[in-house]
Amino acid sequence: MAENGRMSDDDLITRLEEQERRLVFSRFDHADAWHLGSLLVDLATSRDLPVAVDIRRGTQQLFHAALPGSTADNDHWIVRKVRVVERFGASSFLVGRRLAAKGEALDAKYGVDPADFATHGGAFPVRVEGVGVIGVVTVSGLPQADDHALVVEAIETYLEE
Repeated sequence: MAENGRMSDDDLITRLEEQERRLVFSRFDHADAWHLGSLLVDLATSRDLPVAVDIRRGTQQLFHAALPGSTADNDHWIVRKVRVVERFGASSFLVGRRLAAKGEALDAKYGVDPADFATHGGAFPVRVEGVGVIGVVTVSGLPQADDHALVVEAIETYLEE
């Protein structure tokens, strides 16, 4: 923990890496996507959060919901965050924090267009045990740490059921 009471970059990165090691599915199909997406919608609705929710397996969108207060711009952010997870196999928040800790930018380091990729929190890999990353769960509409936290909370709840 940093002196100001905030988590240091290294501590945050360690916590994000631990989440990704821990939050692994035994399987993930259409029914799982519907259940997890519905759980995310319920959480967001109960808190009156203006978010869009998206779940993909491979290139197929299995679930999408746009809650009151969200905009079409949230859908654009979702696509950009999803591309980060697909390219790096890690959450968009973790990729962004790793780059920031090194003082690097995604476009300069990897030669990608920032209009196409967003290393902002909210996209989390759907990792299946023994298989690897097969999809992405994404929330957009809140500050990036809150987008990420909502996805993590929903996956934790889902995996505990």
